[in-house]
Amino acid sequence: MKKFVWAIFLIISTFAGAQEFNPEKVPPMKFYGKDFYRIEGTMISDSLKENSFDRLPLSYQNKVRKSVWELSKNSAGISIRFLSNSTSIKAKWELLTDKKMNHMAETGIKGVDLYAMVGNRWQFVNTGRPTAVKNEALLIENMTPVLREYRLFLPLYDGVSAVEIGIDSLSEIILPPVLRTKPIVFYGTSITQGGCASRPGMAYTNIISRKLDMDCINFGFSGNGRMEAPLVELISEIDAACYVIDCIPNMTVNQIHENTKPLIEIIRKKHPNTPIVFIEQMIYEKAFFDSTVYQLITQKNAALKSEVTKSIESGFANIYYIDNQYPLGNDHEATVDGVHFTDLGFMRFSDYLIDKFNRFGIITSSDK
Repeated sequence: MKKFVWAIFLIISTFAGAQEFNPEKVPPMKFYGKDFYRIEGTMISDSLKENSFDRLPLSYQNKVRKSVWELSKNSAGISIRFLSNSTSIKAKWELLTDKKMNHMAETGIKGVDLYAMVGNRWQFVNTGRPTAVKNEALLIENMTPVLREYRLFLPLYDGVSAVEIGIDSLSEIILPPVLRTKPIVFYGTSITQGGCASRPGMAYTNIISRKLDMDCINFGFSGNGRMEAPLVELISEIDAACYVIDCIPNMTVNQIHENTKPLIEIIRKKHPNTPIVFIEQMIYEKAFFDSTVYQLITQKNAALKSEVTKSIESGFANIYYIDNQYPLGNDHEATVDGVHFTDLGFMRFSDYLIDKFNRFGIITSSDK
């Protein structure tokens, strides 16, 4: 990626270097749509979707439950990547529903987050705060006119019908190359979708994507992650680095027994050796005090452990299991409501998962 950026930089260095930067003489801005940036966090072709920023193809409207279809309109995990030498960056985005929730910041529900590549890591720049269905935000200004690579993370619990990037009218916006590494596919619940991150960049799939510089596909459906066959069939179509299944909080004990083995079988038909990682349910904060909640969680985790163990013993290889031993630390201070993560919780959880991936040998240096 660095070589590509520097090659482009040399091409336009005469233009950029000739300018004497003066923030009082910044030219008017020009906006660019989806033909000028790379959409990441989805492997489904635009031609198959009702909207470029949807998470499921249109053909799945009648294959999944209504609640799953509606949640698939949320742009969780989707980002756009571009290069520009502009001194200022603006974003315009139009929401589908202008959703509100009483336990999650509106910046996380329907805002946007800008990051820039600095050295070899993604650095946070600013958040675009939503104010209405149609939004426009100046994310950064007064920069030197140097070519930089950017990622804009899209809303977690609302959808967008259009996104435009504004740059100085005399600057350039350039498409980056396609990522060549295989993506990590996540299928899960509200926590996978991003509840309750304060801003889109703090959802754990987005954090992992930045830390590993890999595409992460987010199939988190709030309250509706149940290892259902139509969704498993869809994710099995993706040639992934690994599949991460984090559905237990939304499932009953019977559903876990019924759906775990079929999930493995569906994926294994197309990908005999790709790692499948199951994550058991963490102990909710009130479960440390409420014995009924604690018992239910431990029963569900025991059911998952049993099904995974039987599958491994029956000959399925590269099946992994992540337990719930303090994924958020042991200070009990990383959730909004005892269940959904704060930004601290998402950061700790992403580090916990990356460490597990490394221990399993799933993510190697060649993947980064």
